[in-house]
Amino acid sequence: MLAEIGLWLFFILAVVAAGWGWSRGLRACEAANEVDWGGRWLNRLDGLNRLYCRRFHHLSSDLLPLPLQGGILVAANHVSGLDPLLLVAASPRPLRFLIAREQYQRFGLRKLCRAMGCIPVDRSGRPEKALRQALLALRAGEAVVIFPQGGIHLDTDPPRPLKKGVAWLAVRSNAPICGLHIEGVKGEGRILGAVLLRSRVFLRYSSPISCLSLSQEECLALVAQTIQGQREETS
Repeated sequence: MLAEIGLWLFFILAVVAAGWGWSRGLRACEAANEVDWGGRWLNRLDGLNRLYCRRFHHLSSDLLPLPLQGGILVAANHVSGLDPLLLVAASPRPLRFLIAREQYQRFGLRKLCRAMGCIPVDRSGRPEKALRQALLALRAGEAVVIFPQGGIHLDTDPPRPLKKGVAWLAVRSNAPICGLHIEGVKGEGRILGAVLLRSRVFLRYSSPISCLSLSQEECLALVAQTIQGQREETS
């Protein structure tokens, strides 16, 4: 899914370039870029994504309160295909997403996923391999994103148990969890449809969660409350 949206951003960039003129469009993307992804084109896509999310989906320009250094685990509810774009647009640092291996390996898109540092998850075979890779990234001081509900899950759907990997990673990496609740997405339940339908999006977050002194069940309960928007909000 993230790979498909990356391709969609390339398409938007072409449209912007056609409307504004190639040089002007690229300069606008470069000016809006706020995070160094380690490559010029990735940085331009970052700028384009921030423009798109803020102007088209009315996402606030305030950045998430993530530490600029050190491992951090970002956990969010998952309502649509727009979610990864929103998190990237609100982040003050690069994010590494855990994504399904079949998405990672799509023809022509693997290079983009690799450049973004995505971590492929083999959901039918050995998902623990992806967790170990994510653990190494957290211990190396990187920011890792996980959608612990597994797939798209709306607030109106019956509650779904969270994947235990989020607690496993938090305890073993000693990384705090920044829990987020995404709301206001117009195309809930859709992949590309959510990107196309204009929204007024809000990202609600609570104080960071530390799971070191908690049981796995207690950690998961706190994360669930946060991503469902049930904990007291700090913004």
